[in-house]
Amino acid sequence: MIILGIETSCDETAVAIFDGDSVTGKGAIIAEQIASQIETHAKFGGVVPEVASREHLVALPPMVDAVLKHTSLAWSDIDHIAVTAGPGLMGALLVGTSYARAAGMVNDVPVMPIHHMEGHLLAPGLEGALPAFPFITLLVSGGHTLLVHVKAIGQYEVIGQTLDDAAGECFDKSARLLGLPYPGGPEIAQLGVGGDGKRFKLPRPMLNRDNLNFSFSGLKTAVMYAVKGIGGLSNMDACDRQDMAAGVESAICEVLVKKSIRACVQMDAPRLVIAGGVAANNSLRLLLQQLADDAGIEVFLPQPKHCTDNAAMIAYAGFQHIRSALPASDDWDARPRWALADLAKT
Repeated sequence: MIILGIETSCDETAVAIFDGDSVTGKGAIIAEQIASQIETHAKFGGVVPEVASREHLVALPPMVDAVLKHTSLAWSDIDHIAVTAGPGLMGALLVGTSYARAAGMVNDVPVMPIHHMEGHLLAPGLEGALPAFPFITLLVSGGHTLLVHVKAIGQYEVIGQTLDDAAGECFDKSARLLGLPYPGGPEIAQLGVGGDGKRFKLPRPMLNRDNLNFSFSGLKTAVMYAVKGIGGLSNMDACDRQDMAAGVESAICEVLVKKSIRACVQMDAPRLVIAGGVAANNSLRLLLQQLADDAGIEVFLPQPKHCTDNAAMIAYAGFQHIRSALPASDDWDARPRWALADLAKT
């Protein structure tokens, strides 16, 4: 079964082709391309929706042609097109969904809408196989921080979420306070290497609350006051900035990991998946593996390149939809707001 995946929800244009066996459930990505817009948006300090849409419009058609040429496949060889239909930036989503629908109509290929976050939570399956159901997934990215109880393909229960800033947003805002460019996560991780993460007393928001929700706005505010306490960014030396970056990363990672392990214990699900852009953070991965081992929890991680937005995960999610015989409908459209829990209702 050959599935073409398309992803244009935010600031990455991505195309991939997945070749899977619907009987065994095994398969592999045989071609993929990702065009990042980070450099384009960095000068604005964040993603500009209109700019993102125009970049997708230019990049997508030749990228599809390139992956088809790389695999020597024709449109007649494609069995399904899986495209991100939401959530995301409306203009960006419309580029991908419009292209997919047009290509499907012209080439007589069925098109299926895929939830962007479902793609992330199934991404570890690209490494071989998904963990046995049920399992817990921590979805952590620039705009999302969720804990999801995964009962089966299409059956997702959100058991914890951020009440304000997502972890990725906290990285971005803290980075700005330290004079670092967008996106903040990789910049803080790089700056904080070798720093003293305990020097500044930064909070671990909601870590001791008896729930599975997150809150990171207070941490960002604490960073702002800590910077002011030194006399502002202009008075911070290299050591100050390094220690602060290490402290921010340590605080975010500790909250994410401990809440995730708590979710596994509470839901009696000894398997944990971590996905989304922040899942590429090395400190997060190391702490997660260490504490999960201590708790007897098995951890499943996608490759770093499949943590950020990509089309491989979208194609794979489409493959799992077909294998699970989930109902399909032509009555759908791009949805900038789309709750993951809504998938269970359909």
